[in-house]
Amino acid sequence: MWHRGPFGRGPRHGNIFERGDFKYIILDLLKEKPRHGYEIIRAVGERFGGFYTPSPGVVYPTLQMLEDMGYITSEQQEGKKVYTITDEGRKHLAEQQSTMEGMWERVKAHWGFISNASFHETMHEFADFGRTLARAGHDASPEKLRRVREVIARARHDVEAILDEGR
Repeated sequence: MWHRGPFGRGPRHGNIFERGDFKYIILDLLKEKPRHGYEIIRAVGERFGGFYTPSPGVVYPTLQMLEDMGYITSEQQEGKKVYTITDEGRKHLAEQQSTMEGMWERVKAHWGFISNASFHETMHEFADFGRTLARAGHDASPEKLRRVREVIARARHDVEAILDEGR
């Protein structure tokens, strides 16, 4: 199945994640350091090069499930719920190493470019551009938005020309 993501059409996460795989991504992130929910969402997006970002409706129920299982704990810090992996969670993650490896192989098969550092950096620039437009664009006049659309259209044309070189 395909869905429309922030950068066009791509495989729906259900095709690369088997049932229950997503919890291992969260545990792996929490193994690095404690995080609050938004940090987890952002970190997953970074790991997937901006091509998959989980919704809060996926992340928060998974966090609750992991907490119920005893694999993570949470505590309020500066008004945010911060999650930390437990020893039991670390043990479970280590036991599931082959599951993690299989999941990342499926990810690479779908989105092999994620490991391409140059592409990843380019997509970060693109995401920064989108955030700039989202931050200020809603207050822009129709004239300014028309000019921005013209710049984007020219940039898209230039990028297509660069990518078509030598084909």
